[in-house]
Amino acid sequence: MVALLFLVSALTFVVFYALPSADPALLRAGKSPNPALVEQIRHRLGLDQAWYEQYWQYMKRLVLHFDLGHTYQHDEAVRKTILDRVPATLSLTIGAAVIWLTMGIAIGTISAVRRGRLVDRLSMGAALVAISAPVYWLGLVGLYFFADDVGKLHIVPGAGEYTPLSEDPAKWFTSLLLPWFVLAASFAAFYARLLRGNLIETMSEDYIRTARAKGLPERRVILRHGLRGAITPIVTAAGLDIGILLGGAILTESVFNIPGIGRLAYDSIRDADLPVIQGTVLLGAFFIIFMNIVVDVLYAFLDPRVRYT
Repeated sequence: MVALLFLVSALTFVVFYALPSADPALLRAGKSPNPALVEQIRHRLGLDQAWYEQYWQYMKRLVLHFDLGHTYQHDEAVRKTILDRVPATLSLTIGAAVIWLTMGIAIGTISAVRRGRLVDRLSMGAALVAISAPVYWLGLVGLYFFADDVGKLHIVPGAGEYTPLSEDPAKWFTSLLLPWFVLAASFAAFYARLLRGNLIETMSEDYIRTARAKGLPERRVILRHGLRGAITPIVTAAGLDIGILLGGAILTESVFNIPGIGRLAYDSIRDADLPVIQGTVLLGAFFIIFMNIVVDVLYAFLDPRVRYT
């Protein structure tokens, strides 16, 4: 994990210095700035040093003091700026994950058990539509129809205006209700199709026939034996997807005006704010690596064939 995070930080730093980009000092100096002022800002930000010297100073502060530097735009601590955005992203990701896992596993199981019947065809057709629909399009359509203030039906209050959990739990829930379902739609569809294929294959295994021969109820055979053997790829995909979303769901947060890590990353790229970009990339890489470790550990509990010694 440490080696990968170090590599990610180095690559991010090199990419944003090797590729042409906007000058942070010029952006901060405003319109028609004085060249002397631009040079003064560049010196104060340390941008007049060689990129490897800047990277060395950055890593030294990070390793010794967990200091991610200060933003170029507002001169605030990057660590505090990112930590202030984490609760919004956590709320969005965890809520959406609960919805898509519940829907995906339920629909995938029913479709596998009722393979070829009307419910299977309808659910898989709906899943195909949900997978094909872009998140930002679903978000705009959801706001147009269901938002309380601008929507046609006025069903979901607070959509498009995020309220922190600490301020008002009820408004927090309603403000995230529409983003949860929009973000979960394509994931639930993908997981349903994935689980259906795996469960159909698993139900033809020898140990399933043995369980049925022992006289176990069909519900127990499906849920206790079939689903347990077919759910391993779901856990793998869920770990990766949740890790990516914890690093920031840029499109969803932008459409619904959620002040999360994804929105922060988008704004920092637009403003060429390298310390914030570096911090959000490192946080995203950490979540992805951490969730992969969690998935590896869960394998031993879900699949009896996996053992760690």
